[in-house]
Amino acid sequence: MRVNGTLVNAEAVELDLRPARLGARACALIFDIAAQAFVGFVLFILALITLSLLPGDLVDDALFETTLRVVLIVTLLGYPTVLETLTNGRSVGKVVVGLRVIREDGGPIRVRHAFTRALVGLAVEWPGLLLLPLTWVVSLGTMLSSDRGRRLGDLAAGTLVVHVRRPAPWMPAPPMPIELAGWAAVADLSAIGDDLALAVRQYLSRAPQIREPHSSRLRDELASEVFARVTPPPPPGTQPWFLLAAVVAERRRRAEPQLATGRALTERMLPGFGTGRSAY
Repeated sequence: MRVNGTLVNAEAVELDLRPARLGARACALIFDIAAQAFVGFVLFILALITLSLLPGDLVDDALFETTLRVVLIVTLLGYPTVLETLTNGRSVGKVVVGLRVIREDGGPIRVRHAFTRALVGLAVEWPGLLLLPLTWVVSLGTMLSSDRGRRLGDLAAGTLVVHVRRPAPWMPAPPMPIELAGWAAVADLSAIGDDLALAVRQYLSRAPQIREPHSSRLRDELASEVFARVTPPPPPGTQPWFLLAAVVAERRRRAEPQLATGRALTERMLPGFGTGRSAY
């Protein structure tokens, strides 16, 4: 389920996963189309060889057309169903791009999920055999309007597609300033929202790469905003940089048990999954 936009599993632990958007899924689809074309070609050749071995009086136009339909169905419906079931939600394209299909609750998909996704895709998405090109427009609109980039097949099957590769790491944030450790341990940081905390975390990680005077101006703006939201205020004379470092370090210390539990559970349920960037 979801709580405030975050995926939460049955044990009420947040799973820090990154939904795949239209661009990544389009790239994966290109590779899957190429793989399906290859599978279809191989099956077609095998079907022709099989037909050539049959007595001539058994092979007619009806049998040939039926064989082509079977090859088409196996390629477009069987390929994604079998592959995503056997690989726990990964196709050729998803492996290349670094994606995986999971259930809404974060667990691995089963054959019914893979089959539903493939069936809806075959009918109204790709290749979309019904009401072209209207169904393509509807499918694209569904993905763009979904906050997790879900297509019609995902909605029908109760699944979503997420990234499995770990994003490029940030530079480590500075440790807790010793002189502010006592104040930070008792400070009320609840008024500092995730957006502000993430902005501070980004600044501290990238400050060496930001030129002056932009770095100092951004540091002072963030420190002023943080100062106005913490109680009690930091000791007099606290430098802006140390204030920001103390707040980020303390937020991370307080959140570490929950983060560790969520990461361990994510790795246990979905081995190899990378995690998104945190505001802590």
